[in-house]
Amino acid sequence: MNILSIALKEIKHDFRDRRSLMFILVFPIVLMLILGLTLSNAFSSDTSIEGITVLVKDSSEGMLAQAFQEFEKGVEQSGIRFENITSTQNGPDEVQQNRYTAYVEVTNQGLKLYGNDHSAVESNIVQGMLSGFTDKYNAASTVLGTDADQVGLIFSGSTGTDYIKETSVIADRRPGSTDYYALAMTVMLGMWGAMAAGRLIRSEIVQGTDTRLVASPARKSEIFAGKVLGSIVINMLCILILVLFSKLVFKAYWGEYPVMVGGVLLSEVIMAVSFGLAVSYLLQGAASRSVLLIFVQLASFFGGAYFPVTDSGGGAMDLAVKLSPIRWANHALTELIYSGSTSAAWQAMGLNLVLGAVLLITAAVMMSRREGI
Repeated sequence: MNILSIALKEIKHDFRDRRSLMFILVFPIVLMLILGLTLSNAFSSDTSIEGITVLVKDSSEGMLAQAFQEFEKGVEQSGIRFENITSTQNGPDEVQQNRYTAYVEVTNQGLKLYGNDHSAVESNIVQGMLSGFTDKYNAASTVLGTDADQVGLIFSGSTGTDYIKETSVIADRRPGSTDYYALAMTVMLGMWGAMAAGRLIRSEIVQGTDTRLVASPARKSEIFAGKVLGSIVINMLCILILVLFSKLVFKAYWGEYPVMVGGVLLSEVIMAVSFGLAVSYLLQGAASRSVLLIFVQLASFFGGAYFPVTDSGGGAMDLAVKLSPIRWANHALTELIYSGSTSAAWQAMGLNLVLGAVLLITAAVMMSRREGI
């Protein structure tokens, strides 16, 4: 009962400090908005390509001519325009002058493509489509032999029998800028619990209420457990508010595993609170505050809170990334939300809880050896 009373006291105290509470909630939201809008292009995989015009010299006959005409009609629906060459034009020169994306010569012996170095991406698109056409034409020739009447049906797709079946596969969902920073800011907020926990005991000493706590009927272990519980609850409430706000207002995607996502965030908060308490006992006053502030900022920087980070394959930078608790949680939640993989989430929760237990025991032992708290 004493543990719950002390925890409730901590929660009420933090909610009364409206200035600090507003800063804790507003700062991540503002960062989420600014970074999400500013860096939106960095997370976009959509590329719009327009204005592809291909100059064509078609001297083919029979089956190939009919097939290529059907191909042109189908491709033009995708926005690629074909123009027949005139007697006054020279195909390679027109491409070299950057008037056309590519130049194609079609004969009964095959196709010859002249690409534009100034439009390498568009030229590659044309080359890929022509390669697909030749592959399909060769397959149709093999199947149909010399029955030219059926070639148009094969290339227009109106035949009832599909000799080549094409299937479109939807790519895995990828996070946009708002999705990424909603997750990153939430994980960073969880790590801020270390700085709040660093003040749990120190604030009682500064205010002179530590002696009253020691003289109360509550045991030291109950005081310690109540403060830890209250700090974990208040930090998790802030995280839940941020998650709901990002989901409802910014339309951030949080996946289909809300319980597992909450478990990863809770384990991070437990580890952060334990870390803050342990540092506050190992170091005193301004030293502990400085260490916690520097650690949280470095963990945020290397953990991907401000920009995406990837493993570089070795070196000091890669080591710093791997040692960041924020990186553990970011990676675990990304794998869980966008790939449905729970292995990284279980690993992150296990690592956070083991570290949290070790740090809590360290802080509890140091507290028990003191005369006060």
